[in-house]
Amino acid sequence: MKVPEDTAFRSQLRSAAVTARVGTWLGICFTICFVTGLISHYAQNVSQPIPFPTSPSWGYRVTQGLHVITGTASVPLLLVKLWTVYPKLFARPSRDARKLVLEVLERGSIAVLVAGAIFQLASGLANSAQWYPWSFSFRTTHYAIAWITIGALLVHIAVKLPIIRGALTSDVEDTTYDRPTATEPGALSRRGLLRTTWVAAGVAVLATAGSTVPILRRVSVLGVRSGDGPAGIPINKSAAAAKVAPAATSSGYRLTVAYGDREVSMTRDELRAMEQTSERLPIACVEGWSASGTWTGVRVRTLLDLVDAPRGSEVHVVSLQQAGPYKRTVLQDGFADDDRTLLALELEGEPLALDHGYPARLIAPNRPGVLQTKWVTRLEVSA
Repeated sequence: MKVPEDTAFRSQLRSAAVTARVGTWLGICFTICFVTGLISHYAQNVSQPIPFPTSPSWGYRVTQGLHVITGTASVPLLLVKLWTVYPKLFARPSRDARKLVLEVLERGSIAVLVAGAIFQLASGLANSAQWYPWSFSFRTTHYAIAWITIGALLVHIAVKLPIIRGALTSDVEDTTYDRPTATEPGALSRRGLLRTTWVAAGVAVLATAGSTVPILRRVSVLGVRSGDGPAGIPINKSAAAAKVAPAATSSGYRLTVAYGDREVSMTRDELRAMEQTSERLPIACVEGWSASGTWTGVRVRTLLDLVDAPRGSEVHVVSLQQAGPYKRTVLQDGFADDDRTLLALELEGEPLALDHGYPARLIAPNRPGVLQTKWVTRLEVSA
């Protein structure tokens, strides 16, 4: 197969004028994705030097929704940008040693940027669909590659800044920064290509945003688990998958609250006999879906008071799950002491469905869904 020459690409659509404009919006989407990704990663950390806020209760829902929405919008933007710069791959290297070094560095940073961008978007979409055809940890790898990708993006912008500035401040049809071989008009005008790109990005957003924005659920045909599940709350992991059904439905179930040498054990009926509180709280997962529900149960702070646990204490929340990374989670003191944090027994006025965490689950404001532990059997206060 013969490698094409740069002269084979003559379309005027492959221009810096188009690339700079698409790249600007791609850079905005990547920046939002990066910042919201950092927020999500930090929210899931056990150790938090700066306590993650409990208010607003919908904060994580918004940031993670933005993360997935801007990531989805980035797909058509990246495809168009790669198409416009594709001929650069076949440009002959300079014979001048100094220029050659700069070209190697530039192409190296671009290779890292492209590889990182493709990996982030592909793995992110796979995570939204809960499809994991790999053995590595998605969370840690996605986080590490995000830093590499954003670093390569900053290098790329710094190198190309004069051209970017010139292209953006000139008319989109200006040919100043075109390759010498780009002499033929394309099937569309440059403005037509840009409008088509914006429409494609908008369609991608509308097709997925319903996972976070309920009003869009009917048009978000690709929205993951939008409105599915008992009481309209989606389910990521079922009781069958977690293998908890026998223990969760057993008459021998007990919730144990422990602090030091003090320990209290209660049945579900005894929990229901305690003062019940209802809170309207959203649950939001890293895949991008979120939904709000009215949860009813006992305040976690009330349960901790039974063993005289001091305020400002972290709580280890233990699930009936036999295995998995979220069998045991840490509830930081800010959440444990918040009156909206509940050990929920009901959802929308009905007993929790088994798949929603029956007999009891944790629900707290502004907390990632993976940490809203289901099938809770023990609250252990750090001494």
